[in-house]
Amino acid sequence: MDDCVNEKSEALSDDCSPVTWPSEYDYYNTEIYGLLPSSQAGQSELSPHGPEGHSPLRNLTVCLQRKREIRDRRKMHIQNINVWESWKQRQSIKGRRARAQMRGVLKSLLPWQHMLHTIEGRFGVGLKAYFVFLRYLVYLNMFNCVLVWAFILGPTLYYGRSNNSEALVFGGNDSFLDFFLGSGFLARSPLYFDYYTRGTLDSPCVNTPQLYVAGILSILLISLIMAVRRTAVGYKHKWMLGRQYRMNVSFRIFCGWDFNIQEPDPAQRKHSFIRNGLKLLLQEQNFHFSITQRTLGRRVCIHFLRSILNIIVLSLLAGSFYLIYIAIEISKAQELKDQRWFVSVPFQYLPPITITSVNLVLPYIFRKIAAFEEYSSTNQVNITLVRSIILKLTSLGIYLYFVIIGTPQQHRENHFGQEMYRLCVFSFLTTICQAFLLSFPQKLLVEKYPSSCLARMLGEQSFEIPFHVLDLVYGQTVSWVGMYFCPLLPLISAFTLMVTIYIKKFTVLRCCVAEQRLFRASNSSVLFHFMLLLGVLMAATTLSFNFYLQESSNNVTPSPPSRGPFRTGETLLSVAAVCVDSLPIHAQTAVYYLSSQAFALPLLLTEFVILTWFVSLGRNNRRAIESLKNVLALSSSDKRFLVIKNMTMLKEERTRPRNRSKSKTSEANFDQTLQSGERLKIKK
Repeated sequence: MDDCVNEKSEALSDDCSPVTWPSEYDYYNTEIYGLLPSSQAGQSELSPHGPEGHSPLRNLTVCLQRKREIRDRRKMHIQNINVWESWKQRQSIKGRRARAQMRGVLKSLLPWQHMLHTIEGRFGVGLKAYFVFLRYLVYLNMFNCVLVWAFILGPTLYYGRSNNSEALVFGGNDSFLDFFLGSGFLARSPLYFDYYTRGTLDSPCVNTPQLYVAGILSILLISLIMAVRRTAVGYKHKWMLGRQYRMNVSFRIFCGWDFNIQEPDPAQRKHSFIRNGLKLLLQEQNFHFSITQRTLGRRVCIHFLRSILNIIVLSLLAGSFYLIYIAIEISKAQELKDQRWFVSVPFQYLPPITITSVNLVLPYIFRKIAAFEEYSSTNQVNITLVRSIILKLTSLGIYLYFVIIGTPQQHRENHFGQEMYRLCVFSFLTTICQAFLLSFPQKLLVEKYPSSCLARMLGEQSFEIPFHVLDLVYGQTVSWVGMYFCPLLPLISAFTLMVTIYIKKFTVLRCCVAEQRLFRASNSSVLFHFMLLLGVLMAATTLSFNFYLQESSNNVTPSPPSRGPFRTGETLLSVAAVCVDSLPIHAQTAVYYLSSQAFALPLLLTEFVILTWFVSLGRNNRRAIESLKNVLALSSSDKRFLVIKNMTMLKEERTRPRNRSKSKTSEANFDQTLQSGERLKIKK
């Protein structure tokens, strides 16, 4: 027993040394293959009666010879069973093939599928992920439009509005500029909050205010669930592949190829991607090694430099926020003056112009600053993205706060909706101008005059995926925030995103080249879906703050007449109280109990028990994963030992016939010499 253990340890210790494998040797064609644990487990699984017996052959991770054997065995098994079982198996196979073909047909009918294949073939899966995310936002906004129609617009058009509502007629002082400013004709249209007044639908529990709020809350709740789900799934995959799983160099080289590439140039770029990935891996290893070699003085200098750069970043953020505040004050001051349209339009768009300009310039400054902080390349990208997220969301929050606070209550909802409409329109105009007035002329300049100083200074432009996704998330956040005040904003967002798909397609295929610097932050969507989650939370916070201001203003002073779903003095709580009072006594008791503090304690205890169960389940799964890793390591060591043992046995069997032949020839030669010696003696 000890000899076997010693032999196994010696074989495993020799595993690091190079082993000469015969060129004609295939270990899966030898007798030892049947003794391996994986082969024995696979035989039971791949049998017609096993769990993999009826799975398609293309899904089995075995060699081609093994698949042929499984196919022949299945045919023999079908011949040996009765007619009924054979017919059921044939129908099952036909149904499975029909379902697979139907899934392929439905997948090919999805919008922009051919465009995604083209982009994936030329630029790989990294850029395709951006367009898939863009298409997901289009679907999300279209679903929001369906909910807006079902809860808000449809009932209002069917049951009508109040008698004192303004007629929707284009005329008088209305002009074409109203579609850019969101005022005039659009202020009386279904675009804004004030259009949805009470009509004949005025029962205590089913009326216009309740349907309006229920539609908005349904959209926010569904968006929150989808954002949390995608963030959790993405974080789980990132945790499994980023921390617990270490991808070795051989996997990067032999399994990193993208077989969707169809042209030579993308193939060459994919070669550079793999090469850059290996360089990035070596750079990170060298970076972590250099961290361990830093002296105390060097660490102090680095922390001091990072502190100074963080102070600079905070100063830039504070300056940008103050600039946005100044733009809001100037815009409010100019609104009170009677000016011509070519003067009033730029002043009304001054806050969106300021916010967009700050969001375009500062992320590139943050990227330059991160290069001096001596972080790894991946951390540099992540730090830049986090700072850009703080910039975009905080600038939008400051803008929302000053707009809500500085607007009288009588016109607050419509004015806030107009500001969100302008932000959405100006963001779309920025996308168009950036594509056709910046990217396309730069590409023409580089193509027509490549030797000019300006062309060499600008160079080829690449499509930076993270910063473009930041723009998408910012636009979706604006749509969620302004949805209560401008219910048709999801429809506008869906239209602008559909046009944005074709604009970005033109930018990518005509004006950009593939990104040569590879970084992991562009391949993970966890941060982007987390930004969507922050956008939903910002929209919920804005809506809650508006309800709070409405309740507080009604408690202090009598509210002015409202032109929206709520009548004079009505709030969300008062409308809900009227509905509860109209219910039967048992239903009222149940509602009051669910909204009381007595129900809060059992709810918190239940949540605590559920969270404790999930935490314990996660710990048990972690222990099971570790034990399975140990079993896998032992199984792989057993396989290596058996294969090496088989090789030594084969070598011994090959050397034995040669030794026997040599001994026989030596004995024959010795007998011949003896016989020749005796003959010589006889002659003498």
